[in-house]
Amino acid sequence: MRLSRAASIDDLRTMAKRRIPRFAFDLVDGGAENERNLRRNVEAFEEVELTPRYMMDVSNIDTRATILGQTFDLPFGMAPIGMLNAFWPEADLTLARLCRQTNIPYVASSAASTTMERLAEAADGVGWFQLYVSSDAAVTEGLIARAEAAGYPVMMVTADVPAAGKRDRDIRNQLSVPFRLTPDVLFQIATHPRWSVETFRHGKPNIANYADLLQAATSYADVQKTLITPGFTWDSLRRLRDRWKGKLLVKGILHPQDALKCAEIGCDGIVVSNHGGRQVAFGPPTIQALPPIAEAVRGRLEIIIDSGIRRGADLLRAKAHGADFALAGRALAYGVGAGASDGAECAMKILKLELVRSLGQLGCSSFEAVGSSALFTT
Repeated sequence: MRLSRAASIDDLRTMAKRRIPRFAFDLVDGGAENERNLRRNVEAFEEVELTPRYMMDVSNIDTRATILGQTFDLPFGMAPIGMLNAFWPEADLTLARLCRQTNIPYVASSAASTTMERLAEAADGVGWFQLYVSSDAAVTEGLIARAEAAGYPVMMVTADVPAAGKRDRDIRNQLSVPFRLTPDVLFQIATHPRWSVETFRHGKPNIANYADLLQAATSYADVQKTLITPGFTWDSLRRLRDRWKGKLLVKGILHPQDALKCAEIGCDGIVVSNHGGRQVAFGPPTIQALPPIAEAVRGRLEIIIDSGIRRGADLLRAKAHGADFALAGRALAYGVGAGASDGAECAMKILKLELVRSLGQLGCSSFEAVGSSALFTT
């Protein structure tokens, strides 16, 4: 299938799966355990029904949205994904540049394959930084100081990693970072020549912001122990709020009481997220968790949602349920995997086209005008 024939994000996923070795594809595509949460994220969005309204003037559609004081041309940004260059070489920079060109936020993962400084330069004004709080306070402080120096105006602290997610696909693939060249991995590399040539040309992917830690560690498990801490508490978040002078988001919120605590501490917003179904398999889909959270904190902080967005209409479903903005991760990553920069642009065009046409069918001339009245009720 050529990119010109890709009608949906699912089409791009199919194309990416053919082009990428299984161990690298599964690294991004996979979820926790039996992947129930991963599947339910997408299914639950599809189950939200909206009511078309007609004979409205929708000749001019405004897709802009304002979040954290900045207006973007589309109501979603690129979610943080670690080790994305393993999916397709230079994926990080490709998406950062696309977000700059499209005027939407690019969230640089602290576990990215490209340094936060290079990504801030590529995003050029639309970059946000995502932080994993380390059990080593010096590591955390070092990342925050670098984010400040790079000029990131927004920091997104991820709260849903008290322990590493158990991802069955990665276990079956015997995944390690850096990759170990087992016979199975060598076979996959040999049978995916385009990925292999590009990876060889750009260099073996790694976690760029933790290069020193990786060199000193005896295993990737040692690095994970440093990057993920079960001791991150509300007091820890209060200290981060005091330390970070820019806008602060908390990612991984699924309970209204947790959202209220974030507001009390003075956070600027939350991301209703289950880590794309990558941390646990038993949690709620984010679109189902959203309504009670929005009811609890509406007007007190800004609400972003991620996990499961595959269609432009999903952005309207989220808005109708109380979200101000959204993040899409895999949807844009599949585009890069399907066709590098051209594929990323294709994914962006698909989501924008679906968004514009869905707004027209709803009878809404702007994204900001969508409210709970758009929801179908019997």
